[in-house]
Amino acid sequence: MSALLVTAAPTDRRAAGPVRLGPVTPEAYRAFLASRPATADGPSFLQLPSWAQVKDGWCHQLIGWGPESGELAGVALVLLRPFPGTRKYFAYLPEGPVADWADPDLDGWLGPLLGHLRASGAFAVRIGPAPAYRRWNAATVKAATGPGRRLADVLADRVDPLGTAVAERLRARGWRKCGGDSEDGADAQPRHVFQVPLTGRSTDDLWSGLNQEWRRNVRKARKSGVEITLGSAADLPEFYRLLRITEERDGFRLGRSLAYYERQYAVLNAEQPGRMKLYLARHEGETLAAHTMLTVGGRVWYQTGASADHRREVRPSNALQWRMLLDAHAVGAAVYDLRGVPSTLDTDDRAHGLLRWKLGTGGQVVETLGEWEIPMQGTTNQALYRAFHAYLTRR
Repeated sequence: MSALLVTAAPTDRRAAGPVRLGPVTPEAYRAFLASRPATADGPSFLQLPSWAQVKDGWCHQLIGWGPESGELAGVALVLLRPFPGTRKYFAYLPEGPVADWADPDLDGWLGPLLGHLRASGAFAVRIGPAPAYRRWNAATVKAATGPGRRLADVLADRVDPLGTAVAERLRARGWRKCGGDSEDGADAQPRHVFQVPLTGRSTDDLWSGLNQEWRRNVRKARKSGVEITLGSAADLPEFYRLLRITEERDGFRLGRSLAYYERQYAVLNAEQPGRMKLYLARHEGETLAAHTMLTVGGRVWYQTGASADHRREVRPSNALQWRMLLDAHAVGAAVYDLRGVPSTLDTDDRAHGLLRWKLGTGGQVVETLGEWEIPMQGTTNQALYRAFHAYLTRR
């Protein structure tokens, strides 16, 4: 691993001692990520060095830290959005930094990280701590559905003690949870995600974990002759065409261009071949659905799905997800993450349909810690932070 470039003293007096913190090369950063165990709580794809190339309009830094010996103990991809007319930046660490959140010397690296970002011109910092907060099994969520009900009304099957401790430690250090403690918050990334645990499970276990409707739909797709294949960059325009159809049908807009997905596919797979895959469901020679999948260490994500309006009765999306789940299991992933779900449990709420569909895989709803912000010290930084939030409110 390359040596870190900057020695920084912690800004919090409770920290145990200095750490070496500063820019690292992409090679050293990737080597650190590769050295971590392939677990369900491993690094997010949003903290890959290549993700900086996906995000148009942002500057970035790759930062690492560790003891004086020079061994990396944590890293962070920091995206920097300039504030118009100034040399100041909003610093964003999506689903990061990649650190040992159980480390009792949290201030030993968090203080120097903030000091470095402030010196780089950041007027505020937003992070996404990795530990989970609460988990609900699919059966628990299904049994709790009802008019006006939400996840917050349901006793969780598990409350993560580390997540609870990290939240308390951040609050004590002046960090503010985005959107406060409101259930859906004001996060850029989903606060509630849906995950299917894979460790220690056979393919038969995964099949029996699907509910009856899912098993019936997968069988229907197979009997109808739906074929699942891996696409290539040449198939991205077809994926994007289906995505626009899906957005129109389901009443949402991701706001991403075809060029965005082409860039994402190119840079992620240049970093590691097969990191981003495009799955296609074809029936009678026509592509009816297309989903993207991302892999980092022990984690696999279903990122974006798209489907046609017609021939939905042959269930191409169920067939796609079953194949992707099997492929995630085959590569030894610890978890298959279907990303965001809404917190509503009201079946009359249109958004509940997405949650209901994902519940059929038999996994868990996981509430993350959400995103946290802190403004930098100084009158100018505080004023820019207020102006930044006023701008977000008006959008």
